[in-house]
Amino acid sequence: MGLWTRRNWMTLAAVSGFVAVAVGAFAAHGVSDPKAQEWLRTGSVYGFIHTMATFACATFMQAGASRARHAPAFFLGGVVIFSGSLYAMAGGTPVAGGGDADRRAVVPARLGGTGVGRARS
Repeated sequence: MGLWTRRNWMTLAAVSGFVAVAVGAFAAHGVSDPKAQEWLRTGSVYGFIHTMATFACATFMQAGASRARHAPAFFLGGVVIFSGSLYAMAGGTPVAGGGDADRRAVVPARLGGTGVGRARS
């Protein structure tokens, strides 16, 4: 039995889901800055969606889908990188990118937004 078993992925997904709900609640009730609320809410929603995807992958692993065994690492890694960078921005972490405050972002969040912006144009 390896380190990254279905049970371990389910446990990490549960922790991720708890963090997403806690951050979402904090954004709704504990933050007065509208921009920080938006960043926390966005990070929370994306984190929760990726948590549900991790639960689904763990279920598929149980059903014998061998390719699903790699997906939880990517989903939870995305939560840490993308949602984590949004949480850091809301917490006052220095931002990269220059320009006005609305267009600056911590690098992972900025790269994700850049990719979406280019896909739409």
